[in-house]
Amino acid sequence: MFKKIFDFFVFTSLFIACCAVLMVYQTGLLFHVQFPFALYAFVFSGSVCSYNFHWYLTPPDVTEESYKVKWNISNRPLHLVLFILGLLGAAFTSFLLLKHWMWLGVTAFLTFLYSAPKIDHPLTTWLRRIAVGKTIFLAASWAHITSMLPLLVVQGGVSFAQVLFVANRFFFIYAICIVFDRRDVEEDRKAGIKSLITYFDAKGIDRLFWASMLLTLLTSLLLLKWLSVSDVIILLIPAFIMSLLYQKSKQTSSDYLYYFLLDGLMALSAPILILLRFAR
Repeated sequence: MFKKIFDFFVFTSLFIACCAVLMVYQTGLLFHVQFPFALYAFVFSGSVCSYNFHWYLTPPDVTEESYKVKWNISNRPLHLVLFILGLLGAAFTSFLLLKHWMWLGVTAFLTFLYSAPKIDHPLTTWLRRIAVGKTIFLAASWAHITSMLPLLVVQGGVSFAQVLFVANRFFFIYAICIVFDRRDVEEDRKAGIKSLITYFDAKGIDRLFWASMLLTLLTSLLLLKWLSVSDVIILLIPAFIMSLLYQKSKQTSSDYLYYFLLDGLMALSAPILILLRFAR
């Protein structure tokens, strides 16, 4: 029973939607900004909408051994229902945030770019040929939605420190996306979806991953000018864990490692930061 509930929570992307909300809250804590409830609801609904849209569009492969793929095939109608519910939630909360329509539009466009190559239409299939596309689109949309968008909605602009934080989140999330795309590299090549991961060989992918982790470290250190040492250390904890898990991720394609542990690393610093704030 517990396993069924856990699978539902993780594989329907409710877990990753909760992670997105935590990451938004973390941005507010770090820069002492309060975000409206409608923004949190928009991020949650939008995440549920976009991920279930993505999984619904993913062609079912009955020969695939992945437990998650088999779960997706048997629960495909559920992905459609959650996509519609998420879309309705995102539309309603967008109405509440209507004066920020431009930034919400940018958010919707970035999110759409990730799943667009899966749509069999001439207007979208050309995205498969963009060499830097898939991985960067996803990392950019996550960094934008969880750190840039909230600040733009409340402040109308961002400071240099906040831009640096957004860059920090992008490089860390990009490193995680590299791990996912390396696992799916053969599937992407068959589908004609291009990215830097399909372009590089194994050593090139390693270099790209460690370069992204190095940039995560460097931007974290630069943030010391505006954030406390403890805050920066907390931001680096998930990056340290990701570095330790990198070799392990090459040896296994466990769905729980990828969709629970690695996805969860994106938001891990948030609950630690929350505990630290309440402990003071």
